[in-house]
Amino acid sequence: MAITAQRIPWWAWTWPLLACVVLVLQFALGSGGPLAVAETFALIATVFAAVYHAEVVAHRVGEPFGTLVLALAVTIIEVALIVSMMITGGAEKAGLARDTVFSAVMIVCNGIVGLCLLAGGVRHREQAFQLQGANAALVVLMPLTTLTLVFPNLTTTTPGPTFSPSQLIFAAVVSLILYGSFLFVQTIRHRDYFLPADGGVEGTHAPPPPNKVALLSAALLLVSLFAVVALAKALTPIMEFGIEKVGAPKTVVGIVIAGLVLLPEGLASYRAASANRLQTSMNLALGSVLASIGLTIPAVVAVSLLLGKPLTLGITPKEELLLALTLLVSVLTLGTGRTTVLQGIVHLVIFAVFIFLAVVP
Repeated sequence: MAITAQRIPWWAWTWPLLACVVLVLQFALGSGGPLAVAETFALIATVFAAVYHAEVVAHRVGEPFGTLVLALAVTIIEVALIVSMMITGGAEKAGLARDTVFSAVMIVCNGIVGLCLLAGGVRHREQAFQLQGANAALVVLMPLTTLTLVFPNLTTTTPGPTFSPSQLIFAAVVSLILYGSFLFVQTIRHRDYFLPADGGVEGTHAPPPPNKVALLSAALLLVSLFAVVALAKALTPIMEFGIEKVGAPKTVVGIVIAGLVLLPEGLASYRAASANRLQTSMNLALGSVLASIGLTIPAVVAVSLLLGKPLTLGITPKEELLLALTLLVSVLTLGTGRTTVLQGIVHLVIFAVFIFLAVVP
């Protein structure tokens, strides 16, 4: 964690305050026009503030709980955005959760991981991390993605890439069991799998922040999360209009949402890898993608069943191939516990293919 200050910097409390002011103005004046620019700036700035406060709390509680706090904070933002759009939207939002979750997998496993491995390899030539921790994450990621994103295309109870109500409940329960099992292994049973192997370079941290600072950051984190969700909900129609104007597919909305909530965490992973703390970087990246699926799917299933909202989870054959390629490459590149620039380049190329085919299907 890149937390060195023993007090909260001015921007970390200013941006959430600004977001609250913008929300009040939006309620009074309505969204759109010049206010949309202020909403966009406040949204992006508050996301960074939210992740900063999550890092403060995480640094206080220590590893591996620290990266878990950050992953859960980012996932809460993602889940809240998807659920709020599902509630206010109609049938056209049925595939939003699918698009966002699949985009999160591609962004993390190829974009963030690739950038971290490349940056770390360029600066430090070769880096090492705990193989057992990466294997634990990947062995959970494979069934999670397959059962929630691929199986809806194969079941026959309902037509199309959908689950029946009972299948949705089963998928939600399985997701929670898999993610809960990973958390148990990460935080209790085998914590040492997710700690630096040598306890040397990665074990060097600034002193943890005082309890007063950590508690204040926890409160500001809650305010920031609320503001991000409210602002994103207001900006969604403008974003969809812009995507439609440029002629991009509607699935790009899911990429934008996933990219927005994962950007600060990606930067945190990048900083850790550049500082030769690849273990922390991998904990952040792989932990976030597991949380993204393991918590998002049960949440959207609950909304779909309780409110009668349509939900489409099955991805297209093209996306199935990209997912299979990503999982296979991840097993090979992270299966040795040591990485170089080559693995980073390979993951980034796959990420470029994902972005290109999303815009030019």
